Amino acid sequence: MSGAAQSGDGGAGHDTEADGEPPREAEGEEPAAKQPRLEQEDVGLELEMIQMAVVPSADTCGSHGAAATSEEVACHQTDETGQAMGPEDIEGDGDRETLRPTEEDIADEPEKYNSQEQSCQGLDFSQSPQMLTGSWAEYTHTAENYLRGCKWAPDGSCIVSNSADNVLRVYNLPPELYSSHWDMLSEMSPVLKMAEGDTIYDYCWFPKMTSMDPDTCFIASSSRDNPVHIWDAFYGDLRASFRPYNHLDELTAAHSLCFSPDGSQLYCGFDKTVRVFHTERPGRDCEQRPTMVKKQGQTGIISCIAFSSCQSMYACGSYSRSAGLYSCEDGSLLALLPARHRGGLTHLLFSPNGYHLFTGGRKDSEILCWDLRDPGQVLFSMHRNVNTNQRIYFDLDQSGRYLLSGDTDGVVSVWDTLTAPPDGNEETLQPALQFQAHTNCTNGISVHPFMPLVASSSGQRKFCWPSDSEESESDSDEGNVMSSNSVRQDNALVLWWAGPLGSTNERVQEEEPAVIES
Repeated sequence: MSGAAQSGDGGAGHDTEADGEPPREAEGEEPAAKQPRLEQEDVGLELEMIQMAVVPSADTCGSHGAAATSEEVACHQTDETGQAMGPEDIEGDGDRETLRPTEEDIADEPEKYNSQEQSCQGLDFSQSPQMLTGSWAEYTHTAENYLRGCKWAPDGSCIVSNSADNVLRVYNLPPELYSSHWDMLSEMSPVLKMAEGDTIYDYCWFPKMTSMDPDTCFIASSSRDNPVHIWDAFYGDLRASFRPYNHLDELTAAHSLCFSPDGSQLYCGFDKTVRVFHTERPGRDCEQRPTMVKKQGQTGIISCIAFSSCQSMYACGSYSRSAGLYSCEDGSLLALLPARHRGGLTHLLFSPNGYHLFTGGRKDSEILCWDLRDPGQVLFSMHRNVNTNQRIYFDLDQSGRYLLSGDTDGVVSVWDTLTAPPDGNEETLQPALQFQAHTNCTNGISVHPFMPLVASSSGQRKFCWPSDSEESESDSDEGNVMSSNSVRQDNALVLWWAGPLGSTNERVQEEEPAVIES
């Protein structure tokens, strides 16, 4: 590893932060670059799969399996040409489009809908996903090194994890998955480590990232009392820093990060403010977009940001339990959704068609689906067990049909949005599948961009409570608290096969997780 990846003070150090220069490598020391993920002779079919995933068809922007209307085709054309769509396009023509096709539609075009339902990345949730491999030993070197999420790279070649030791770890997709030797899968080891100096608030991939071009392999991260760092995800070096300052000219940390879809801008969330940096100009220059103007707007710390793939807008969630929709051009507020959550928002996602927004909060058991053509209208909710302040992610597959989320009990739930009630009466959508992924909190979930793979991460801080034993009368702390060894830990990053099993079931030797009847 290079010096940036190994340093314990955040990879950059105070001297580096002062002069804005990236850390220098030691003399004669070669950077620990990631190994090529595929040999030249192995590229073949898999490269074609990547190209198919990167260039979606017009149906990809369809409405959860519904017929591709002229509006949806225009949606894709607008996204490709870069032309902005006004807020009036959000509301549509006033006719509510259901999340599933009607029986008449299926009767008229049965081949179309059957093919759409079977082309969701090859995902098959009719049975429990099967564990392939994972990383466990990596998180046992320090005490309570629980994970805090995981995210697949946009090209699907690797995955990054965040953990309590303030280190971002990059894992390559196991090469055995490209072949038939699944019985040779071993425990995963990180190829890169990027250490921050304090608690990592948020992190995200550069959206145009592809391992074929190392110059596009970047990860942005924000940590307490530190600038926003841009890490080279191919060599592990610190490449750039964005320094946000408050009104007292003091360095302040961003609570949330998100690149614009074209990667030209980096949006950072702060207290009642979003700062926009241009990725080609590192430093302190930025555009400030307040979310609260003349005591009107969205209050609280902006805790999560997401962009619509079809509309020229982005959504911001805050710890004040609200979500707002904003214009990408000038940051003006388009709509402020009512505070329906019981806790502050920790994650939000747009559906691929741009018509729906999914939001989830801390200490809140509901994931809400909002209809953006009628802002303020909740179509349905999904229940999960969340009883801590920890950020628990959820994710959608590329078609927008399946939504997956973990909970504080280690259970992963899968919802089929095609089965949502058509009348939008805010009913609770029941999960199509639930399985016990971990024995501890499953806080991270990420669906592979084009393969039927799901990654999950687990762990949470464990507190030692006073012993209930009446025999212990010692005044020492050891006699009144539980031993840390008695607390069961499950800090792991795990890969799951969520495709049809078939002969694959004979190749994988891992034990199939137990299915929880919904």
